[in-house]
Amino acid sequence: MSTPLIAALNPIALRLGPLEVHWYGVIIATGVVLAVILAMREAERRKVSTDDLFDMILWALPFALIGARLYYVSFEWPYYAAHPSEIIAIWHGGMAIYGSLIAAAIVVLVFCRKRQLPVWLVLDIAAPTVLLGQGIGRWGNFMNQEAFGAKTTLSFLQGLHLPEFIIQQMYIGGAYRQPTFLYESLWDLLGVIVLLSIRHRKHWFKQGEVFLAYMGWYAFGRFFIEGMRTDSLMLFGGLRVSQLLSGVLVLAAIGLWFWRRYYDPLLTDYLAGNQLASAKRAGKKAA
Repeated sequence: MSTPLIAALNPIALRLGPLEVHWYGVIIATGVVLAVILAMREAERRKVSTDDLFDMILWALPFALIGARLYYVSFEWPYYAAHPSEIIAIWHGGMAIYGSLIAAAIVVLVFCRKRQLPVWLVLDIAAPTVLLGQGIGRWGNFMNQEAFGAKTTLSFLQGLHLPEFIIQQMYIGGAYRQPTFLYESLWDLLGVIVLLSIRHRKHWFKQGEVFLAYMGWYAFGRFFIEGMRTDSLMLFGGLRVSQLLSGVLVLAAIGLWFWRRYYDPLLTDYLAGNQLASAKRAGKKAA
């Protein structure tokens, strides 16, 4: 097996004295900023207060970060119990997307209830932007040489017509690896394109269904890609945590979609936006 001609990419983007800025954090932050911009624009179209949405994001982001880390640490506890100083070292990687999604979803539900916002509509607005952030964020794993698959050959990677820098970065632990980070990133970005292309079609989506489409799309791809990885978080019995959860989420998304369509005759179109806000504005104008 050929060895790479160049070294792996430096995970540190910038050094300012004792402070190190890691590419992992830079890439994650970039994904978050783009996602927020996209969500704000859609919130205006759907008559959801951007002030409310921004406040919600300010609450959701830190909890999402904490949730991602706690989720990962909990399934790798033997290591972190022996190295407690590493628990907060998120710049070394070790963030679980499902942990961040679970924590952020709880924040959204509580926030929407407090501010009297339509929760399904808010989830619809957020869904494609979250998927965008996930697709970009996988490149943080690339810089840390995480989220990789089984051993493969240089000729296989070259056969995928990948840029040389990706091929060289996939030389991990003395062997070339399947770029599963890339597979998931491309799947996520394809999902963003699909959702953004069809969510504004008249009468295609009821409120909540853009989110359910996102949930099903992401979990479906993650189920298969997770099965290719060799650094998965594992449960007892050799079960992959993310693969098990992905399967549950796919079934839940499909089940909720059909249940709501057939048993909730009062479903509102996604394009109708925040009808409560529209009614309040109309009342103010009439007054």
